Amino acid sequence: MEKIEFRPAEGGESAWLYVVEETRINGISYLLVTETEEEEAEAYILKDTSKDGDTDAAYEFVDDDDELETVSKIFAELLEDVDIEL
Repeated sequence: MEKIEFRPAEGGESAWLYVVEETRINGISYLLVTETEEEEAEAYILKDTSKDGDTDAAYEFVDDDDELETVSKIFAELLEDVDIEL
């Protein structure tokens, strides 16, 4: 599993996250990530908010309920053997 460093934009401590899956919907990239490689890990969905030409990717946690539900369904289809609970 790929491991990425997540650094909050407003400062604070960075965290290492494991990328479980990624997808692109309507031109927007999303990552399904966890804090650990354990099977029963809590997962988060990150949305790429960077602009074209940015040298670094900028991700934020998806917190809109409708968007979260839509993207969760796509990740559930991509990962047939994984249960995603909102």
